[in-house]
Amino acid sequence: MTNILTSPLHDLWPAALLEKAARIRLVALDVDGVMSDGRIYFTASGDELKGFNILDGLGLKQLMAAGITVAVITGRTSPLTEKRMQDLNIPHLMQGREDKKVALQELVNTLDIPAEAIAYMGDDLPDLPAIRYAGLGITVPNGYWLVQQHADYCTQAAGGSGAVRELCDLLLSAGGHLNTTLAPYLDT
Repeated sequence: MTNILTSPLHDLWPAALLEKAARIRLVALDVDGVMSDGRIYFTASGDELKGFNILDGLGLKQLMAAGITVAVITGRTSPLTEKRMQDLNIPHLMQGREDKKVALQELVNTLDIPAEAIAYMGDDLPDLPAIRYAGLGITVPNGYWLVQQHADYCTQAAGGSGAVRELCDLLLSAGGHLNTTLAPYLDT
């Protein structure tokens, strides 16, 4: 088996960010602009389409396998989002919630996880209160400028283009789980 060192981004992540990331037990994500590129497509018959990045999906499965709880909080209600979260076995989906911080606090109270053990990833103003509440606030480079100013970290990858996977690698690396997560793919 090949020795795995760290994510190529590991050296770009400041020590303070890695320290915060090592404490995370719950990751909560927005959908549009984070798990997707933020675009919503409609067919001529009015059906909605949106794309999810497959890399993000595997990263979320790896997080859950490492014992980190995953939740999704979105302002819109979409059967496509529900289907994708079911496919990924994400246990907590809160749709139709513009009050992201309140929704996150409800989830935290249910799961009994302190704010400093939460990472929240969002891209626009409805996400800002949750980003500021969480112990680790993450955004994307295609997110709104004010959100970027208040986040602890802005991913290299854009929303819908691997940003969630980058967050997963950050958390797995900081928590010492990245080697274990990647090892089965390197066994010969």
